[in-house]
Amino acid sequence: MLKNVAALLLDEVHPFELGVLCEVFGLDRSDEGLPVHDFAVVSAEGPVLRTHAGFTISTPHGLDRLEEADLVAVPAGSHFMDREYPEEVLDALRRAVDRGARVLSVCSGAYVLGAAGLLDGRRCTTHWRHSAELARRFPRAVVEPDVLYVDEGPVITSAGTAAGIDACLHLVRQAHGPDVANAIARRMVVPPHRDGGQAQYIKRPLPRTACDTVGGTLAWMERHLDQDMTVEQLAAQAHMSPRTFAPRFQQETGTTPYRWLLRQRVLLAQHLLETSDEPMDGIAGRTGFGNAAALRHQFVKSLGTTPNSYRRTFRGPMSVPEAA
Repeated sequence: MLKNVAALLLDEVHPFELGVLCEVFGLDRSDEGLPVHDFAVVSAEGPVLRTHAGFTISTPHGLDRLEEADLVAVPAGSHFMDREYPEEVLDALRRAVDRGARVLSVCSGAYVLGAAGLLDGRRCTTHWRHSAELARRFPRAVVEPDVLYVDEGPVITSAGTAAGIDACLHLVRQAHGPDVANAIARRMVVPPHRDGGQAQYIKRPLPRTACDTVGGTLAWMERHLDQDMTVEQLAAQAHMSPRTFAPRFQQETGTTPYRWLLRQRVLLAQHLLETSDEPMDGIAGRTGFGNAAALRHQFVKSLGTTPNSYRRTFRGPMSVPEAA
């Protein structure tokens, strides 16, 4: 059941993320035969709240309004990563879950759910910029930094602003069916469905190492991404035996040589797709994947989308065909 929805606001709320909730759940579309939600904006910190954009929001609804909600949604806000939250807010969220309601966070709203203990033992996500801090602050949470949203019922967490739309439409689709979700998506002029497991487009620096033992080898690997590499070759670069090199690499980078190399090749492919018109076979050669089919396979596996779709996202429609 999804009839009663409350957006829970804290001071310095982000208007766009609040707007996502208002647009999906707060508009009367009964003239199109679509269900109407009993929607309310609830203040957690007084009748007037500041937004991070400099204006204020007033609402007559306090925390008692959450007691009747089927869904309590928490949009993002400034400084959510390092602030404390009123205990009555956290208690209200816990009671909502205990009585069978669902809770949803958009972007940094996940920190509010974490403070309430609702992420403990659950898979969750947030914007990729905040995921490491979310995992540090709530070590019992199972943070998935790459995905658009996670439905770990009754707790749903989503990444950045557009991913919040995806998560909201996902809930509508569950409650009212695909026709209703698709109709709302058409009104909003957004894709009707992006699976939660699709990857965020994350810009990541090279992994930092704990010490300098394999640092030179990492730099060499980055300069030779187009070449085949074996553990024996990499160990020789590091002046170690293969038996010593493999566990040392894992210890200092947190991953295996193969996975580190694969991630750097995908990152280079992303960069080339974003900034050049180079054909897929050329990108595959420069990134060490060999051919366009192999590039496509690894790209889909890592990011949940094809190279051509990724290029269109960042550069608009292209005339370069996608091989394989």
